[in-house]
Amino acid sequence: MEALEHIRQRLTTLAELQSLVRSMKALAASSIHQYERAAYSLNGYYRTVELGLHVVLREHAPAVQLPAPQGRFAAVVFGSDYGLCGRFNEDVADHALEQMEAIAPGRGDWRVLSVGARAAALLERADRPVEEQLLVPGSAHAITGTVRRILLRLEQWRRHEHVPHVHLFYNRHLSSTRHQPLGIQLLPVTVHRFHRLEEEPWPSHVLPTYTMERDALFLALLQQYFFVTLFRACAESLASENGSRLAAMQMAEKNLEERHTDVLGEFRRRRQEAITGELLDLLSGFETAAER
Repeated sequence: MEALEHIRQRLTTLAELQSLVRSMKALAASSIHQYERAAYSLNGYYRTVELGLHVVLREHAPAVQLPAPQGRFAAVVFGSDYGLCGRFNEDVADHALEQMEAIAPGRGDWRVLSVGARAAALLERADRPVEEQLLVPGSAHAITGTVRRILLRLEQWRRHEHVPHVHLFYNRHLSSTRHQPLGIQLLPVTVHRFHRLEEEPWPSHVLPTYTMERDALFLALLQQYFFVTLFRACAESLASENGSRLAAMQMAEKNLEERHTDVLGEFRRRRQEAITGELLDLLSGFETAAER
């Protein structure tokens, strides 16, 4: 009977784990939707900023970009603070390390900012010291504060430490359970992509113009471009993290169901054996009494 009680306890534990996994699945699925909407909500604004930069730069050569002295680089890497999300952190860290080596072979002179403790640990383990580590935002509303802190660090790198090369690495959200590591060059600003908008029809019948000083407008639009790019990267990274966690929970749920089926089958066999044993004992006792 002790063995039967032990199996019954295992079934109870498995049921509790299944309930926990279901709750984590529901939370991850809800979070994915939240961060997908946050990223999608900026599409229109991003397009407006993009068109604004195109207007400012359309009469100037595409060489308009910030100066780029050699040898000093910076990277912003989006990871996670928590586990149970498969290879989410490994994917973005491996991609960032690979791209860093391609951009500046050898150690290079890198400044690294990591959003997430687990990505930071992987980078440190690969001998890429992390200069600053930020907590991953806990909601879509908290992304703005994180992006502002990153922008302050970018400004410090550019103005005070003369770091003109800044690259962004994050996991791009592809579907509910799929992501792809991606790298973007933030600085120097590549303005060729804004000039390519000349090939597209203007969305209205009136050609735009501006009255404020060109350089001031350019810097203001550029700041908004950085903000939107970082915000979308953070939102997509969070959606990818929760997508990876959802996939991990789905696999865990499948494994738990299989384990529960196995343990339940064992419980039923043991219980049947116990019942059969008790019946045989009763029959043996009856036969002994009858002989007397």
